[in-house]
Amino acid sequence: MRVASALWTRGNPKEPVPFQELLPLKLRNSVSGKGDKTTEQSLCSKEIESFQKCYKDHTVRKSLKEAQEAKGILIPGEKKLSHKQLNKLLSMFPNIK
Repeated sequence: MRVASALWTRGNPKEPVPFQELLPLKLRNSVSGKGDKTTEQSLCSKEIESFQKCYKDHTVRKSLKEAQEAKGILIPGEKKLSHKQLNKLLSMFPNIK
């Protein structure tokens, strides 16, 4: 409790902090264009269309794979197996004691 009370007393000073001007308070005559990332999309329409097609194909493949993993269907040659697929594979070949 002492730590919390010490933090509250530091957060609210009794006398205001004096303002110190480190830089002049005036605007510059120009601004940098670093944040302006707008581009003409008509120039890149082929690239945007191919990316959207690729992303759509990816989402379809991903949803099919997730559905197969949820059912526990084994896919031949698959290197990454979900826990359900791995358990099904291990149940097919149990250890003999």
